[in-house]
Amino acid sequence: MDLTLKIWRQKGPNDKGRLETYQVKATEEMSFLEMLDVLNQQLIEEKKDPVAFDHDCREGICGACSMVINGRAHGPQKATTTCQLHMRHFKDGDTITVEPFRADSFPAVKDLVVDRSAFDRIIQAGGYISVNTGQAPDGNDIPIEKGIASKAFDAAACIGCGACVAACPNASAMLFTSAKVSHLSLLPQGAVEGERRAQLMVNQMDKEGFGNCSNTGACEVECPKEISISNIARLNRQFIKSSLSTDKVVE
Repeated sequence: MDLTLKIWRQKGPNDKGRLETYQVKATEEMSFLEMLDVLNQQLIEEKKDPVAFDHDCREGICGACSMVINGRAHGPQKATTTCQLHMRHFKDGDTITVEPFRADSFPAVKDLVVDRSAFDRIIQAGGYISVNTGQAPDGNDIPIEKGIASKAFDAAACIGCGACVAACPNASAMLFTSAKVSHLSLLPQGAVEGERRAQLMVNQMDKEGFGNCSNTGACEVECPKEISISNIARLNRQFIKSSLSTDKVVE
């Protein structure tokens, strides 16, 4: 299949950037990243600078391959990361526009690569359990209702790719933050620090410059792991409760 690619090229954070057009041949069996590999091999043979894009596992679990394809985070397929998107979902002769995630809190590095370390700092602020929970067998000794365990597991499926931020008109990180808060706070081992965790992580999220949630639901639609926005409601409850608490949160 013959494709026309319009790809965002930007030499560095201070470069203005622009869309450049390329022609590439691909097969339906290729993944989207394999198609970009073919393009890059073509550019290298032409003594041109290859397109920089982020990737790691290529199995849909690391969240590194963050890019906007034809205006949608990770591309047109629901619940699919860019690395798991295959070219059979495009047609011969298609024009595909590929851009990086757009958010002030995700500064550009080069081409399709953005710096998503803001997510790491949100996790460092409170996305952990500091109390002694014992070894794995000790955790298995605690009975947990199946529905609660399922909700915690679903929230823990978040891979921190940033599609929620890219899809949100306000560049909010509430879906990511709420998933990280929920998967710990729903379980008895993490519930002890639940309110403190919510306040610390939301405060860090605000410091990073992410926008506010306006409940458009775009984050849930574009999330490759289908994280529910019900987690945002849970986070809001915990944050309000912690804000009303007489115990001061020490950062």
